[in-house]
Amino acid sequence: MNITFLSIGKTTDKQVAAGCLLYHKRIKKYISFDWKQTADIKSLPPNEMKIREGELIKKHIEKGDHIILLDETGKQFTSKEFAGYISQKQMENKKKLVFVLGGAYGFSDEIYKLANEKISLSKMTFPHQMVRLIFSEQLYRAFTIIKNEPYHH
Repeated sequence: MNITFLSIGKTTDKQVAAGCLLYHKRIKKYISFDWKQTADIKSLPPNEMKIREGELIKKHIEKGDHIILLDETGKQFTSKEFAGYISQKQMENKKKLVFVLGGAYGFSDEIYKLANEKISLSKMTFPHQMVRLIFSEQLYRAFTIIKNEPYHH
């Protein structure tokens, strides 16, 4: 199984980017992992922005990909439950999981229709820059839980 983390816009905070890269390097010890960042779209009305971002997202999606949107209305997990979720996807022999972080206004209707699932990191709202880091850390944590390593106490 391969995992791709696709995020709209570049990570502009150097400390957040460094943290993401640290966890991505760690994740690659467990699984094939790729982080793709699209161009940032600004200065458009929200609906137009979601449509344009959707076009960028579709360029990175291939037939057979299992698409999981990071969305405030998605299913929430504890860290252990998320590890179980990842483990289950591995057992289902999913070729590639694509976790997608949209822009500030969410996703276009077309992207919602393409998605297989939605998950939420919290009931709280976080800046998109921070979500990149939080998701990356939780994905790494999931693999340490699956492998019964001491990172998660």
